[in-house]
Amino acid sequence: MSAAETLQPAAEGRRDFPRPPFTTVPALLRKLWTDRLRMLSDAADEFGDVVKFAMGPKTIYFFNHPDHAKHVLADNAANYHKGLGLAEARRRILGDGLLTSEGEQWKNERRIIQPVFRRDRLAGFTDAVTDAGDALTARLAERTGSTVDLAEEMTRLTMTVLGRALLSADLGSFHMLGESFEVAQDQAMFEMVTLGAIPVWLPLPRNRRFHRARRQIEQIAEALVASRAHTGGRDGNDMLSLVAAAYRDEPDAKKRWRVLRDELVTILLAGHETTASTLTWTWYLLSCHPETAAAVHAEAVEVLGDRTPGHEDLARLRVTGMVIQEAMRMYPPVWALTRKSVKADVIGGYRVPAGADIMISPYTLHRHPSFWDAPNEFRPERFATPAAVTAHRYAYIPFGAGPRVCVGSHLGTMEATLIAAMVARGFRFERISSAPPKPEAMLSLRIHGGLPMRVHRA
Repeated sequence: MSAAETLQPAAEGRRDFPRPPFTTVPALLRKLWTDRLRMLSDAADEFGDVVKFAMGPKTIYFFNHPDHAKHVLADNAANYHKGLGLAEARRRILGDGLLTSEGEQWKNERRIIQPVFRRDRLAGFTDAVTDAGDALTARLAERTGSTVDLAEEMTRLTMTVLGRALLSADLGSFHMLGESFEVAQDQAMFEMVTLGAIPVWLPLPRNRRFHRARRQIEQIAEALVASRAHTGGRDGNDMLSLVAAAYRDEPDAKKRWRVLRDELVTILLAGHETTASTLTWTWYLLSCHPETAAAVHAEAVEVLGDRTPGHEDLARLRVTGMVIQEAMRMYPPVWALTRKSVKADVIGGYRVPAGADIMISPYTLHRHPSFWDAPNEFRPERFATPAAVTAHRYAYIPFGAGPRVCVGSHLGTMEATLIAAMVARGFRFERISSAPPKPEAMLSLRIHGGLPMRVHRA
């Protein structure tokens, strides 16, 4: 596909999209509800890199070529706002935080928050990561020989790191936080797959659970924001303090609170779940490939010995790093990047109207047979050198791409790599069930029902 084809004026684009026949709409709606990954994978296999899903009042334009991702996420990013799924999360949960805001508001928020994640500051987060890793290995040592839900443990760990590294807060006292986020994001995905047909004000059990969860999230946000009230954010370099400092002269108290609340809720949700998902899938994949698990263990013993790892060890944990990258290729924590077009555009030679719902899926891009050898096989060695990965930069986008690439990508990768090495040094995990886990495509790609594993000493 040529650059000229991609960048031609909107009026010249084709309008006859490959699409499933109208008679398959009921089946598509079932897949949208029960197996979103299969819906996209099947469509790519049958129709190719461009598919138009027309499902009642909603039409989704699915683009599955790296050139498409480059155009939407980078080259013409200004024409695409956050879309399906995140629109629901924005209304119901996240507000106008960094993940969902647009235009000048997003630029201002990114400018304020970006310094927290500078590479030269990553080393300062290492203690938060390794302290949480020490606590995790201590818990695993007490459970040797028994069964542990590793999904639950990874969530507990990443929430601990998030609280200390980014908020200078102990989140352990907020016992309802995880459950509240679970209910809230379930509601956001419910609204997405039902196309907003069920009003949230109806007195249904689901809606009552959501309203209760939202109140709990608001109360936690109030408590954390209040912890900064006495300084106005002047004395801290954590994320919440920087935002508080940036808005301390805002005369509108309600606006100050809204900004802090939105950023806080966004970082609480997005800042822990993606890394927890990556680590959980990593343990599953290693349990299926004992030779690779043994190589990660041997590397951790050789590089770390008995000491606590430091930031400088990342470069030496090459096998562990490749495993993390391959886990994110096979099961990218953000499985879909949704956008809504501001103006009509042409993507890959196809014309999309203004207001179109666009979907780019890292999950299907990462398994595209034109860009990956044996895409459904676990092969960490494919990441041995950057040049060996793929011929196209946008065929591997676990953190998104373009101006809105995940601001915490380096922190998340560091955290996952160090924790994987610390745990693999002392433990191995045995699958309880021979059935493969079912991926659950929520706001992040997690394992449905958790990951129960038996803990053994390595």
